[in-house]
Amino acid sequence: MYKTHRIQTAKAVNLNSILLLSAWGFSMVFASFLFLWVGHLLDKMLGTAPNFMLGLFFLGLFICVMRLYAEAKEKMKDL
Repeated sequence: MYKTHRIQTAKAVNLNSILLLSAWGFSMVFASFLFLWVGHLLDKMLGTAPNFMLGLFFLGLFICVMRLYAEAKEKMKDL
């Protein structure tokens, strides 16, 4: 029984990791497009070229990658 429980727990951890990665993928895409859209609106209001659009896009991408790195680092401590 103990061995079966360990196998089921390992499967749950693997599934949890897969769900976490897919959630991070969705979060990166959503944040990137949100920052891209806000940058586009700012560029349209201020009459600048794609300055804010590109700047905010890369800022959103950078923030998501840094949060993903911080969470991965935290998960590594738990192992």
